[in-house]
Amino acid sequence: MREALRLAGQRFLFGFDGLEVSPDCRTLIRDFGAGNVILFGRNVDAPEQVAELVRELQSVARDAGHELPLLVGVDQEGGRVARLGKPWTRWPPLRALGRADSEDLARRVGEALAAELGACGIRWDFAPVVDVDTNPDNPVIGDRSFGPDPERVATLGAALVRGLQSSGVAACAKHFPGHGDTALDSHLELPVVEHPRSRLDEVELRPFRAAVEAGVASVMTGHLLLPELDAERPATLSRALLGGVLRDELGFLGLVVSDDLEMKAVAARWPAGERALLAAEAGCDVLASCASPEDQVAGIEALVRGLESGRVPWKACEDAAARVRAAKERYLLPYADPKPALARAAAGGEARWALAEEIAARSGVMPA
Repeated sequence: MREALRLAGQRFLFGFDGLEVSPDCRTLIRDFGAGNVILFGRNVDAPEQVAELVRELQSVARDAGHELPLLVGVDQEGGRVARLGKPWTRWPPLRALGRADSEDLARRVGEALAAELGACGIRWDFAPVVDVDTNPDNPVIGDRSFGPDPERVATLGAALVRGLQSSGVAACAKHFPGHGDTALDSHLELPVVEHPRSRLDEVELRPFRAAVEAGVASVMTGHLLLPELDAERPATLSRALLGGVLRDELGFLGLVVSDDLEMKAVAARWPAGERALLAAEAGCDVLASCASPEDQVAGIEALVRGLESGRVPWKACEDAAARVRAAKERYLLPYADPKPALARAAAGGEARWALAEEIAARSGVMPA
């Protein structure tokens, strides 16, 4: 039981409410061994506060006997999806970088994002979005994408990945295998992508292939149904897509992280524990549950039962936990707690604001 719980907990990414470590959060870290945290706007007030929050999270993990620090991540894309607002730099959306069409600018944005996040103790950015924006009716991607040209998305996405990771923050290409040509929001419904495999290879998958070649640390799945590749299960829960395409064909060796398993595209169809099991069976290394303490506990307990019953192979779970460990060793060690004064000093700054303004001027797209 103890070893199963240790393995299961290492694979969970959870969110929580408030500007301080909540009781539910402490329980997940201490009693369930949860090893990864995602912050949202509800957790963010000021640079000093975020640094202190991360320090407190890591202190809870140390006191609970975690071998390695927590991997703390955030959605800091730029534009309308930026959990850290002023005084941090307000970056234009990725659409602006696409219109500027400069690898150098994309790389520099990655470096700047890493500097601001790393100073707060955040070592995982769920960016860049490498979905190709081919559907003007898409309600959720739009200007979060570099644009409609798959080659440009591939090139600029890879450059931003290199900028982030060369500066010590793990990047995450999302939403595999491509959320750009959908007319539904997977937070609410299950989108279906009807394209044949030839089109998927040419458009949707091209930026992910480039991100893998650039050494991206992680790839986030999309809750998308692709009948051409799996007519029954969305990508997050599809072994054909995660094992067959992402691992075997694209050669990805890093972390596969699910999109939030509480989103209705999957939550409306499977209970919390079953969602976690299906995602683990499909090949997700990290299982994200971003809001509900009940769902978070149910997911971890279901994975423990799956290990003990044999439904989830021990070797597969050990391999997934090893990939989590490798990411932590690369991006967290040697570990030092963030310092509030340094977090404040790194937030914004003349050079970063000038870079954001240069992108806006060159693209005609202003920050959100």
